[in-house]
Amino acid sequence: MDKNLTEGAKNQVKGTVKEVAGKVTGDKSQELEGKVQKEVGKVQSDVGKARDNARH
Repeated sequence: MDKNLTEGAKNQVKGTVKEVAGKVTGDKSQELEGKVQKEVGKVQSDVGKARDNARH
């Protein structure tokens, strides 16, 4: 399993937590930061999947 898969999943979870915390506290900056981190995690996971598929 490619490391990007696990790191991407972690970034998605962290991003979701930040996004929700930003919504709850009304902090638009934190909410946006969470959304960005979540998207970065999705891309990172996609890269990991592609690398895994290339190996097999």
